[in-house]
Amino acid sequence: IGVGLVGFGLFFLLFGVLLYFDSVLLAFGNLLFLSGLVFIIGFRRTFTFFFQRPKLKGTSFFFGGLIVVLMRWPILGMLLEAYGFMSLFRSFFPVAFGFLGSLANIPVLSQV
Repeated sequence: IGVGLVGFGLFFLLFGVLLYFDSVLLAFGNLLFLSGLVFIIGFRRTFTFFFQRPKLKGTSFFFGGLIVVLMRWPILGMLLEAYGFMSLFRSFFPVAFGFLGSLANIPVLSQV
């Protein structure tokens, strides 16, 4: 259920951006993404992830951007959310890029 909610949330976010920052689709995508995250890792772990002392700046920008999107200022809200997202998941990016770099070691993909 959680992966489906996160997937639909990302779909609605992308669709909202493609439709010239439609605030309703962006707000719906954000809510689906956050609820899917809660279903995947649990309420307590989600709460502790967002409200760790080093990540409070990113959390405030992310949730502030969500509130701004809900107030129907989608471009400014998405900029705030993007900065908060980058700040929150900064430690995850090296792991993701390391995984993408290891895809070259797969026999079929290395030939392509």
